[in-house]
Amino acid sequence: MIAFHTDLDNTLIYSYKHDIGPRKRNVELYQGREISYITEETYHLLQLVKNEMLIVPTTTRTLEQYQRIDLEIGPFPYALVCNGGVLLINGVPDEAWYQDSLHLVSDSREEMNLAMELLEREPRRKFELRYIEKLFIFTKCNDPETVVNDLKTSLDTKYVDVFSNGEKVYVVPQTLNKGMAVDRLREKLKPEFVIAAGDSTFDIPMLSTADRGLVPSGFIQKYEIPKTSGARKKIDEMTSKKIFSDALLEKVLKIKTESVAAGIIHTG
Repeated sequence: MIAFHTDLDNTLIYSYKHDIGPRKRNVELYQGREISYITEETYHLLQLVKNEMLIVPTTTRTLEQYQRIDLEIGPFPYALVCNGGVLLINGVPDEAWYQDSLHLVSDSREEMNLAMELLEREPRRKFELRYIEKLFIFTKCNDPETVVNDLKTSLDTKYVDVFSNGEKVYVVPQTLNKGMAVDRLREKLKPEFVIAAGDSTFDIPMLSTADRGLVPSGFIQKYEIPKTSGARKKIDEMTSKKIFSDALLEKVLKIKTESVAAGIIHTG
């Protein structure tokens, strides 16, 4: 069995703000508005990939945000949300997995509480402060890069990491990342081969632990991934001539064919 762990936003699906051409279909409604789309080609390829392997959506989205998405290719047996802290089995949160996640982040609790205090009185914050499932912190700020740098000087980065993604600011325990979630699910399901696809700093840990990683053009330079790193050796950058979602799904199918031919994985 191949397990294909894929990020969602800007990997498979795209905001209405992103031009992916006219041949697209809506996959997410929010307050009656269409806010996310996939290309028609991605829709077609997803069906082929789903027939060939286990697709595991692996996202930083909350459960509520994840449940808004309908790719119209049927349900997924497994999904990882909240940066891997919550496992859904047939759409239902697995309580044992969540309790294990809380245990994994317990050493970072003091730093997370301090981050909450700092962000509560942060004058550049422009959005509510959310402590998602007691796993990680999320908000939005003006001048987010400076906010991140300031937080890093006040927090012990041995226990937590701080990211910005546009105006979004995250404080995340070092022990809560997509790579650890992929490893935990690998131990549970025992796939022969793991492919991961993603586009952001959140995805680097799962790209590193997967057998193959797929990223958009320019990813390696943008995130300054060294040639000697484990991730660099097994990452494939997709061509910039195609929309990332289309290119990566074509590559996933090619990897499956090549892996079978090489005897790395078995069918039947």
